Amino acid sequence: MTWRYSISIIAVLFHFTLRAQFSPQPKELTERYFADPEIEISTPAFESKRGFTEYEDMMPFLQKLAAQYPETMSLSFIGESQKGEKIPLVKLKKANVSGQPIKVWMQGGLHGNEPASTEGMLWLIQQILDKPDYFKLLDRLELAIVPMANIDGMNKGSRYAANGLDLNRDQTKLNAPESTVLKNAFNAFAPEVAVDFHEYRPFRRDYARLSSYGVTVPYDVMFLYSGNLNVPKNLRLYTKDRFVQAAADALKAKNMSSHDYFSSTKVMGAIQFNQGSHNARSSATSYALTNCISSLIEIRGVGLGRTSFKRRVLSTFTVALSYLQSSYEHGEELRAVIADAREDQSPAVVSTERLKEERDIYMIDVESSDSISLRGLVRDAWQSTAKLSRARPTAYILLPENTALVARLKTLGLEVQNLDSPQSLEVESYTVSEYQQEAEEYEGVHRQELQCELKTETLEIPAGSFVVYLDQKHANLAIEVLEPEAPNSFVSFSVFETKAGAQLPYYRYLSNKKLHP
Repeated sequence: MTWRYSISIIAVLFHFTLRAQFSPQPKELTERYFADPEIEISTPAFESKRGFTEYEDMMPFLQKLAAQYPETMSLSFIGESQKGEKIPLVKLKKANVSGQPIKVWMQGGLHGNEPASTEGMLWLIQQILDKPDYFKLLDRLELAIVPMANIDGMNKGSRYAANGLDLNRDQTKLNAPESTVLKNAFNAFAPEVAVDFHEYRPFRRDYARLSSYGVTVPYDVMFLYSGNLNVPKNLRLYTKDRFVQAAADALKAKNMSSHDYFSSTKVMGAIQFNQGSHNARSSATSYALTNCISSLIEIRGVGLGRTSFKRRVLSTFTVALSYLQSSYEHGEELRAVIADAREDQSPAVVSTERLKEERDIYMIDVESSDSISLRGLVRDAWQSTAKLSRARPTAYILLPENTALVARLKTLGLEVQNLDSPQSLEVESYTVSEYQQEAEEYEGVHRQELQCELKTETLEIPAGSFVVYLDQKHANLAIEVLEPEAPNSFVSFSVFETKAGAQLPYYRYLSNKKLHP
């Protein structure tokens, strides 16, 4: 493939803010591929005909619905944003439903410059309450919806929270207050299906170098579901085959396009493509590691202003409704898959390597508005292999001084037990053999890269130590945050600092014998 270095009007202009209402997308391209549908949507942004829904617009909308449907809709608050705005949680549940409903968690607005995610959630709530065909879904489902997770960011059209952090890079380090309250609410609800709605940028800086005047991504929706090898394989496959495929079919029926998620990156100056993800720091994997069906849905929209906004909201709604219908129709099957996943005892995967291969990438040429095929190197997270793995421990044991780590483990939904008396135990200890701290700050921290040597030894474990068993629902999250070389671990994100030659203050316990408190 020939990479052309050309100055494009797109490359210069797509840095305008979303709130400026500028769109880099030519009218011809919009009309040909992304025309708005002829439908009526009565959520706040469409009532105003300009701008996007902010917090002060959303709350009266939700309060009115809650007053109209008091037996079905509850409106509560899970905490506050950094600027003091109360974060709303909407629950939709029918009274006196027989059986145990499937619990579905949905959220929008985790990034404040992705307004279709919030608008789609508001429309979904309204439509379920207003339309009998959708209302019947509550015969078997219970919904928890956070329509605007990043209120401060949404109010100013910014991707980031008030402290400058990206909330979808904060799922394991938990350095933003919003991350903690969202996790607490998520764990209290204990969903079996979780969907996080976003928008993606179809005109990227890298894409301006492809073709004469750049290219743009041609898909209304891209699906991101976890390729993390600590997520049981049956759960990964079921998410793709049952939920993602059904949603792709629903979009196709409405003449909208979809694809598995990819983005571009530059390596040694050359453009490559990353497909999928296995990072526990983002919601798609973080939620999947709790043994539930999990997807992050990317709608084509960042940087487009109001262009195709109705279409973007319809895309969000269509995917959300499809996930609800799949949950409604296959509840028993879904629960059987989750039960099998909880029995999985695969080794603990610490690091992975993506498959790399040349593939055809389909884009739209901006100059001609034609669909074109480019050949490029793709790094595929869904076809990853383990680079470093270890025997799955029975438990992790943390020394008494680790109260800060224990607090984060509990926020992640992990059960932690205490040792009331000292015990002599055979454990594996970690000693840091190689260490480097990154000079450049990432998400508010200087990340640590290290390698450890494991040593089996018998140690006196003091009273007051903490035990995290791996026979619990969120066990695989413990692997991701406590195996120190894992890319999203507490050590990697400098939740605590270490150095070469240091022994880490927690251990792996491999015996099948349960510890006495």
